[in-house]
Amino acid sequence: MQESNQSSVTEFILLGFSFSPGTTPLFFSAFLITYLLIILGNSLIASLIFLDSHLHIPMYFFIGVLSMLDLGYTTTTMPQMLAHMASQKTTISFASCVAQMYIFLVLGITESWLFVIMSIDRYVAICHPLRYKVLMSPWLCWVLVMFCGLWGIISALVYTVFAMRLPYCGPNKINHFFCEVPAVLKLACADTSLNDQVDFILGFSVILVPLSLILVIYINIFIAIWRIRSAHGRLKAFSTCASHITVVTMFCVPAMVMYMKPGSEASPEEDKTLALFYNVISAFLNPIIYSLRNKDVKKAFLKVMGWGRAPE
Repeated sequence: MQESNQSSVTEFILLGFSFSPGTTPLFFSAFLITYLLIILGNSLIASLIFLDSHLHIPMYFFIGVLSMLDLGYTTTTMPQMLAHMASQKTTISFASCVAQMYIFLVLGITESWLFVIMSIDRYVAICHPLRYKVLMSPWLCWVLVMFCGLWGIISALVYTVFAMRLPYCGPNKINHFFCEVPAVLKLACADTSLNDQVDFILGFSVILVPLSLILVIYINIFIAIWRIRSAHGRLKAFSTCASHITVVTMFCVPAMVMYMKPGSEASPEEDKTLALFYNVISAFLNPIIYSLRNKDVKKAFLKVMGWGRAPE
């Protein structure tokens, strides 16, 4: 009878955010507008990079991949969150929960390693400008992106298998707005200490290792920038790195706190806030920080729209 109960959970209830009934429409509108702007901003960036041949360089290629990842990343969670906020039904089937968890992890881990590749691109562009196009060939760019995707697929599979192999016999209420590993593990009817260890170890490979590599690369970049004699040259070189550092901090630091702390120390409300940062806010700000303030992107936008050239 106990085994029957342990396998009886066929769906979960997502509790979402604890908004009062009076403020729910306001937050629903805010999240809906944010999601629509995420779709618009990231789709625009990806389309401009595809359409304008002047943007067919490694830096913009990686930004285009980042935009596509952000689109998939937020679409995995936000439409469902909005639907649950607009209705009384907040359930998700066990299979859908597993699928959402896996896809979310694949895209998130891929993005964390893509940030490493983007920092390598900046290193080559600043430290070896004359050999930039030779070193960062289109073939190599595709190989690097495929490596990020493959690592995301494998790591996410390990995360998901270890989380969903546990028995879930009730309760079935997930105190989160989507099926994220730390929130789902709290419902397991078994000891999750092994999962905490696996999550911590994998956290090194998907968060700490990328962050460490980015740190080492940027130390070398800043040393190279410091050797530039022209103040204007130093400022120009640093400006190409500042946006990347900002985006990496917004995405990786909250994710590291979420996935590398023990499950017993997790606070549901803090977890939801952290998830908003690396799932929603970073995807919303990436087009603005990375591209929409970029002169080359502005020129491409005006060219595609047929409005002439952007002012110098």
